[in-house]
Amino acid sequence: MNNEFILAPSILSADFTRLGEQIAECEAAGADWIHVDVMDGHFVPNLTMGPFIVEACRRATKLPLDVHLMVESPERLLEAFAKAGASHLTVHVEACPDLRSTLQEIKALGCAAGVTLNPDTPIASIEPVLHMVDLALVLTVHPGYSGQAFLPETTPKVAALRRMLDAIGSPAWLEVDGG
Repeated sequence: MNNEFILAPSILSADFTRLGEQIAECEAAGADWIHVDVMDGHFVPNLTMGPFIVEACRRATKLPLDVHLMVESPERLLEAFAKAGASHLTVHVEACPDLRSTLQEIKALGCAAGVTLNPDTPIASIEPVLHMVDLALVLTVHPGYSGQAFLPETTPKVAALRRMLDAIGSPAWLEVDGG
């Protein structure tokens, strides 16, 4: 069971002309990880960043880079983000026809493997692979846009997922993102 709290600010709100400085400010404020939201304009309507931003982040920090892939067919991008310096690669169950294989590939690339639950995605969809994950992420907003209000109906999902992870003795991180 992993009940330690980690602070992982997202660079989505950063001033990208000052990315290194902004990451240094996060470190000075006590950040443990840096969260990187990658959106492809297809899986979610917004378009953000690619591996080159992760590479720039890696040059700016030694902190773990928690890369959240909100993309269609994430398996086609895993190697590029791993090579760019991602520490964690988290995918959406809806985007992975073979989630087990995708998680295995992430681990083979030397990254921690994560899976994301959207607010409307049932926990049962990840139960068969829960023993494989290093990180389980619950979105408390609908994916694709920053600045949304927290969805309180996601709170029971967070608690239920914590119980499931504890029941199997999983050391996986439980990440809550949004709002």
